[in-house]
Amino acid sequence: MLEDRIIEIYAKSKQTYGSPRITEELNAANIFVSRPRVARLMKKASIRSIARKKFVATTDSKHSFPIAENLLNRNFNVDRPGIAWVSDLTYIRTLEGWLYLTVIIDLADRKVIGWSTSSSLKASETILPAWIIAVKNRPIVNPLIFHSDRGVQYACNEFRNMLAEIPLVAQSMSRKGNCWDNAVAESFFKTLKTEWVNHLNYATRKQSKLSLFEYIETWFNTRRRHSTLNYKSPNDFSKTLNRQKNAA
Repeated sequence: MLEDRIIEIYAKSKQTYGSPRITEELNAANIFVSRPRVARLMKKASIRSIARKKFVATTDSKHSFPIAENLLNRNFNVDRPGIAWVSDLTYIRTLEGWLYLTVIIDLADRKVIGWSTSSSLKASETILPAWIIAVKNRPIVNPLIFHSDRGVQYACNEFRNMLAEIPLVAQSMSRKGNCWDNAVAESFFKTLKTEWVNHLNYATRKQSKLSLFEYIETWFNTRRRHSTLNYKSPNDFSKTLNRQKNAA
């Protein structure tokens, strides 16, 4: 019966969960079992996480726009939403050509609070719409660090002027060629690609966009257990933070 539950959880995770997350899922359902036992049963059932370690980061930083100071300085652990956001963009292959995905993540609960897809790398189609959605989802009421790499989309006048409309926002950028300065956003894309995108073939950009919506909104934000969040989903961890805030 335990093996059946493990296979069920594995299937619901789109074959992405390994023994640690399956163990957490079982424990949350009051089925208390050790991770080594789950690993043994997974091996017996010939199932394993489909995630592969394959990730390529790309940034167009060859421009003449101003570069912001690295204010975040790899301080990825914050205790309240709306204190620090990180952002990045990546490339997704379709038979129609590249689809570009831009995301904004709140470091407090690692939730994707704003994202956009586009067929071009223009700031007006990448970071600007993602920013508008993020601010709508989480209005800025406290001083906020907005961190990204040095890509032209983040450094251009159009986006810097948009940030300047909210005096509480301080722009921050990674050091040159240092992907670790934006590790949380990079990690999200690695997870997205190893768990999802690399296992699918998209015929059209529209198909890819619908698939990304399914992953981000119905899986990653709402259900996927995040190791950094004590194996809670971003939504559940956000609720925990709100309860702690109200109790304080």
